[in-house]
Amino acid sequence: MFFGFSNYSSILLIFFFHGVVYASLLLWRSWQFQHRASRLLAIFILLCCLYICPWMLGHAGWYTKQPYRDTMFYVPFQQVFFLGPVIFFYTQSLVNQSFQFRKKDLWHLVPGLLYLVYSLVVFITDKWIVGEYYFYADQRDKDLSKWYQVVGLISMILYFLASIRYYFTYKTLTYNNLSFAESVQFKWIRNFLIAFLLMQIADLTFLIIYPEWGDFPQKWWYYFLFSLLFYYVSIAGYASTMQAVLPFSLSIIDGSATLLPPPTNSVTADEQPRPSSAPVTPEIDIQPWKNKVEQLIQEEQLYRDPKLSLTDLAQRLDTNSRVISKTINQGFEMNFNDYINFHRVEAVKEAIRQGANKELTLLGIALDCGFNSKTTFNRAFKKHSGASPKAFLQKSSDSIE
Repeated sequence: MFFGFSNYSSILLIFFFHGVVYASLLLWRSWQFQHRASRLLAIFILLCCLYICPWMLGHAGWYTKQPYRDTMFYVPFQQVFFLGPVIFFYTQSLVNQSFQFRKKDLWHLVPGLLYLVYSLVVFITDKWIVGEYYFYADQRDKDLSKWYQVVGLISMILYFLASIRYYFTYKTLTYNNLSFAESVQFKWIRNFLIAFLLMQIADLTFLIIYPEWGDFPQKWWYYFLFSLLFYYVSIAGYASTMQAVLPFSLSIIDGSATLLPPPTNSVTADEQPRPSSAPVTPEIDIQPWKNKVEQLIQEEQLYRDPKLSLTDLAQRLDTNSRVISKTINQGFEMNFNDYINFHRVEAVKEAIRQGANKELTLLGIALDCGFNSKTTFNRAFKKHSGASPKAFLQKSSDSIE
């Protein structure tokens, strides 16, 4: 097979090869562990590998020799209409335990499928019906048309915004329902979305500076930056083992989220129970529930459980999570995570006053009081007490002396 090695083509070839390797590893993990997110990330990486092909193979001389030139013309390497939806589905698969690809999600793929049909029509017309370059009379690759690149960029920006919205909805849910929210914020998905944003910024920048997308020498630098970013995504994504912990549904209309029962294997994807709208919580008298919550937390020291959730607390009080959530949000003017961390901080402060620091380290005391990491402990302690744990310890030691 002909391939003209040059600095331009060889560098992109390295990224292409490694991308295919990582995509294969992710597909293997997806098949072995039934990990949907790995499959979607593998598809994204493969799309990225195809995306750089016109510049990698173009600098390798494929546009100047047959039959390679026809391959470049008629194979739609750059599937810009699929990149956005895959990003959106990957984000959902990472943060939503109940995510399943359903029939209604197929409409996201319609633009990409239409472009594939268009590419097929171009090929059949030129090669079989007319027998010569008809659509390709101008000798310019359709993938590099300005309209296609601009519309594709708009599509990716819209799906990026939808992914960001989904991620922040998830963050809000974790703080309202989990006492260990910080540990499941998933730094990887944030970094992944940042990398995708940088891809779009680079795309827009080079589109403004060099409007003609087929300008090979100048545009190569964009594909080099794009390759660096998807190479990072490949490595970091494969190293990530994050799993979604909350099942929920998100309303497209108002953006409200509703927690769902954990998905079961006995129910198919299209049969999964999904409420049409969030159930309305009846009016409740906050003060009695506030007293019940505080009494249970204090007497049984539930805050010491590092995996305590809003559902656990609601079950202990023989009610539903919406009642407890409303009580904590309105009665204590905190979300669930802050409320439990407040009690953990108070427990740490009391332990220090009792001299526990003589036998345990600060981190040991924090873990005993329900915190699950040093970072979360330091952040929560400063938020609720206005000082760092070390400063509080020093102040307590000085007052004793």
